[in-house]
Amino acid sequence: MPIPPENLAMIESDWPGADWNREESAQLAGPRRGDELGDHTPARLAKFHVPEIVFGPGALAELGHCAARLGARRPFLVTDPGLIEAGWVDEAVAYLRQSELHPALWHDITPNPKDHEIEAAFQMYAEGGSDVIIGLGGGSCIDAAKGVAILSGNGGRILGYQGVDKVVRPIPPTVMVPSTSGTGADVSQFAVVTDTAARIKITIISRTLVPEISVIDPRLLTTMPDWLNGSAGLDALTHAIEAFVSRAHNLLTDSHALHAVALITRHLLGTQLRPNETIPRLAMALGSLEAGMAFTNAILGATHAMSHQVGGQLDAPHGVVNAVLLPHVIRFNAQVWPERFVPLAAAGGIRTEGVPAGEVALLLAERVRELADEVGVPKGLAALGVTETALPQMARTTLRDACMTTNPREADARDIEALFRAAL
Repeated sequence: MPIPPENLAMIESDWPGADWNREESAQLAGPRRGDELGDHTPARLAKFHVPEIVFGPGALAELGHCAARLGARRPFLVTDPGLIEAGWVDEAVAYLRQSELHPALWHDITPNPKDHEIEAAFQMYAEGGSDVIIGLGGGSCIDAAKGVAILSGNGGRILGYQGVDKVVRPIPPTVMVPSTSGTGADVSQFAVVTDTAARIKITIISRTLVPEISVIDPRLLTTMPDWLNGSAGLDALTHAIEAFVSRAHNLLTDSHALHAVALITRHLLGTQLRPNETIPRLAMALGSLEAGMAFTNAILGATHAMSHQVGGQLDAPHGVVNAVLLPHVIRFNAQVWPERFVPLAAAGGIRTEGVPAGEVALLLAERVRELADEVGVPKGLAALGVTETALPQMARTTLRDACMTTNPREADARDIEALFRAAL
């Protein structure tokens, strides 16, 4: 269903910079004198970091040219057995060889990439004299490729880079080729790695992790199984919603987040029902891309911080966990900032005119749950194996996750445990 015209107007009128066009808005100043150079308005400043993007059906054919432009001679291709079986790796390798490159292949990666897998991949990378690093696959392959790049440029153990801006030295050039429409890892400054000893996921955030080039070919999305298609799409929706309400949002991230919500809510189910149809796949590829561009610059919130703990404990599908948690986190955050959820609801096709903001936020939470039902996501975390006894520990580790920093509402361990319990 198209977005009602009045909702499009709502999105535009609620754009945070819309009031800048009014006559009473402040005037822009001219050049500053030397004694004024420290005077700035950071609330109006927006920084936006994204890779070069090659987008569209057939984009994979550009892979060899992209790697060669970055100086590749012996690129290191990180992928997984599923992509090999689907035939995409053979096609990618053929394009690399057409550009007279000599790729090395690593495919011993499992979902939610493990610390020891990344370190083993780096060992092969170093011993083989590889250069440019290519990640071909879903978020797990791309995060593993980033992990290899981190170790190549900085040494040490991958778990030592948990947190923000711990990657201080340059890393090799990277090219990412996503095979799912959801993680946004191909454009982000994030890498998520499973600490197998502690059974948690750690988050690494650094501007150095934003790839040089992202090659997005919607053809690769057609070989996703239905469960992964739904999980990835809901992950992208979570990225867009959390980026929009993040404390670090700005005018640039807002625009991409809202458009991503519109695309995903309109087209995700279509990719389940008509997996080879072009328009839904293009829409989801674009929605995932825009959600990724939004969240890598605005960061995320409590949904992802909590989801990382579940994923670390149970090796559960990240997007599925997000989809279960997101409606509960929306309700929690909307108690302090309900107005922020109105443009999101409008983008999702919900009629908002004349409805109090608090009610609109609840409708948005219901819409997310409805979409999760439509693509077959379980109702609660218990279906994924989460138990009551695990909740206090997961609540404590959630508070240490970097994504909590930008959640719009402050939370303590008791709040997070209550959210986990509500989501059981």
